[in-house]
Amino acid sequence: MSPVITTIDDLHTLYRRRVPKMFYDYCQSGSWTEQTFRENETDFDLIRLRQRVAVDMEGRSVATTMAGRDVSMPVALAPVGLTGMQHADGEILAARAAEDFGVPFCLSTMSICSIEDVARKTASPFWFQLYVMRDEEFVDNLIGRAEAAGCDVLVITLDLQILGQRHKDLKNGLSAPPKLTPASIANMATKVGWGLEMMQATRRTFGNIVGHAKGVGDTSSLSSWTAEQFDPRLDWDKIKMLRDKWKGKVVLKGILDPEDARLALDVGADAIIVSNHGGRQLDGALSSIRMLPEIVDAVGDKIEVWMDGGVRSGQDVLKAVALGARGVMIGRAYIYGLGAMGQKGVGHALEVIRKELDTTMALCGEKDIHDVGPHNLLIPKGFRGEWEPTGRNN
Repeated sequence: MSPVITTIDDLHTLYRRRVPKMFYDYCQSGSWTEQTFRENETDFDLIRLRQRVAVDMEGRSVATTMAGRDVSMPVALAPVGLTGMQHADGEILAARAAEDFGVPFCLSTMSICSIEDVARKTASPFWFQLYVMRDEEFVDNLIGRAEAAGCDVLVITLDLQILGQRHKDLKNGLSAPPKLTPASIANMATKVGWGLEMMQATRRTFGNIVGHAKGVGDTSSLSSWTAEQFDPRLDWDKIKMLRDKWKGKVVLKGILDPEDARLALDVGADAIIVSNHGGRQLDGALSSIRMLPEIVDAVGDKIEVWMDGGVRSGQDVLKAVALGARGVMIGRAYIYGLGAMGQKGVGHALEVIRKELDTTMALCGEKDIHDVGPHNLLIPKGFRGEWEPTGRNN
């Protein structure tokens, strides 16, 4: 008998049972003490909803647009590395689920299935997320491959110039494919379904890199290459150069400060994503939802503002939209579904969020997502924080 899925937590429970510890921990962890990782979720709980009654609730719509694309709700699937290790052919399955649901899918540079793999198995354009590497020729080739595959949005991640320390990944010896140690073999032996499907997978290592980057012909050289290649010299001039190379829309991901949001305007970004990399980079940074209003205030309606980090429900989506986000990106929420049930599980995750968003919007007295705003929320005093002036500069 199939389990009844009513919450993202239901999918999380199934996911944890099915996926090897190495890849579960990769998804369900943050850097250092994991303070920011935790607060991305718990800060949503501080915001309350304002109930309204005796309002016509017929004809509701949560449809909108993100980066000029019609979407069935203000949600996109975020770029997540190693998605193809959470479930065999995971990026392809997630892209198909997003396509069926009418929301965007964004493929990570560090995906298992390649740009070309996903393009061959889908009909709708998907987005591509770029990590900026030292090897400029490789970056240019990545951009060209994404354009050739029909990707219509380039998402440039800005907050991974150097890698934040994630203790669990180090202790587990995270790799793709997984290194065979006594501990990993013992754990994978309990994940038979995952293992049988992975044996039939299209790929089991980083498809956008192996065979495309100089000096990387197999997985033995991959870990050292990635450690050396993330570009710590990335600055706004380089971002402007990348923006000029891409013919479509450009979204900048990793904005967590109003000054950086204004600089994103200057380089011609089409949208920004308020994000702390899911709490996986600068531990001790404020949560995405807490920083969202200040960043929206800084740029007004000059640019689309999205957010990611901690979204686990339709109520979270509504709160983000009410605080000024045009849309949100979900990562862990859909990964739980993918790891638990493949493409069907991603569909379940999206449906759980859509239904809760629609019902919550109605009970707040709104029938169109575009009418949702701060008036639908009860925000505690001091939610933005009462921080001492820092003398920040550009």
